[in-house]
Amino acid sequence: MTKDELRAELERQAQRYQEVYGGEITLYAAQPEPERKPWRKRKSLLDEAFQNELVKAEKQQAEREAAQEDAY
Repeated sequence: MTKDELRAELERQAQRYQEVYGGEITLYAAQPEPERKPWRKRKSLLDEAFQNELVKAEKQQAEREAAQEDAY
Protein backbone atom coordinates (compact mmCIF):
# COMPACT_ATOMS: atom_id res chain seq x y z
CA MET A 1 0.00 0.00 0.00
CA THR A 2 1.46 3.33 -1.04
CA LYS A 3 1.14 6.59 0.83
CA ASP A 4 -1.39 7.87 -1.67
CA GLU A 5 -3.55 4.75 -1.30
CA LEU A 6 -3.34 5.02 2.48
CA ARG A 7 -4.35 8.68 2.38
CA ALA A 8 -7.30 7.87 0.12
CA GLU A 9 -8.41 5.04 2.43
CA LEU A 10 -8.20 7.26 5.51
CA GLU A 11 -10.13 9.97 3.71
CA ARG A 12 -12.87 7.45 2.81
CA GLN A 13 -13.05 6.23 6.41
CA ALA A 14 -13.24 9.80 7.72
CA GLN A 15 -16.00 10.67 5.26
CA ARG A 16 -17.96 7.51 6.18
CA TYR A 17 -17.61 8.26 9.90
CA GLN A 18 -18.96 11.78 9.40
CA GLU A 19 -21.88 10.63 7.26
CA VAL A 20 -22.92 7.48 9.14
CA TYR A 21 -22.18 8.39 12.73
CA GLY A 22 -22.38 12.17 12.48
CA GLY A 23 -19.09 12.53 14.28
CA GLU A 24 -16.54 15.29 14.09
CA ILE A 25 -12.99 14.66 13.05
CA THR A 26 -10.19 16.66 14.56
CA LEU A 27 -6.87 16.70 12.76
CA TYR A 28 -3.73 17.21 14.82
CA ALA A 29 -0.28 18.17 13.69
CA ALA A 30 2.31 15.42 13.85
CA GLN A 31 4.53 15.45 16.91
CA PRO A 32 8.14 16.34 16.11
CA GLU A 33 10.75 13.67 16.64
CA PRO A 34 12.75 14.22 19.85
CA GLU A 35 16.27 15.49 19.36
CA ARG A 36 18.83 12.75 19.77
CA LYS A 37 21.68 13.68 22.00
CA PRO A 38 24.86 11.65 22.09
CA TRP A 39 24.91 9.08 24.86
CA ARG A 40 27.59 9.62 27.47
CA LYS A 41 28.50 7.14 30.14
CA ARG A 42 28.98 8.72 33.51
CA LYS A 43 31.81 7.34 35.58
CA SER A 44 30.65 5.32 38.53
CA LEU A 45 32.59 5.07 41.78
CA LEU A 46 33.92 1.71 40.64
CA ASP A 47 35.20 3.23 37.39
CA GLU A 48 36.98 5.99 39.30
CA ALA A 49 38.49 3.53 41.79
CA PHE A 50 39.71 1.33 38.92
CA GLN A 51 41.28 4.34 37.21
CA ASN A 52 43.02 5.32 40.46
CA GLU A 53 44.38 1.78 40.85
CA LEU A 54 45.72 1.88 37.30
CA VAL A 55 47.53 5.15 38.03
CA LYS A 56 49.01 3.65 41.22
CA ALA A 57 50.18 0.54 39.36
CA GLU A 58 51.81 2.65 36.63
CA LYS A 59 53.65 4.72 39.26
CA GLN A 60 54.87 1.58 41.02
CA GLN A 61 56.04 0.11 37.71
CA ALA A 62 57.90 3.33 36.86
CA GLU A 63 59.56 3.32 40.31
CA ARG A 64 60.66 -0.32 39.87
CA GLU A 65 62.13 0.42 36.46
CA ALA A 66 63.94 3.48 37.82
CA ALA A 67 65.31 1.40 40.72
CA GLN A 68 66.54 -1.28 38.29
CA GLU A 69 68.27 1.34 36.12
CA ASP A 70 69.97 2.81 39.21
CA ALA A 71 71.19 -0.67 40.19
CA TYR A 72 73.19 -1.00 36.95
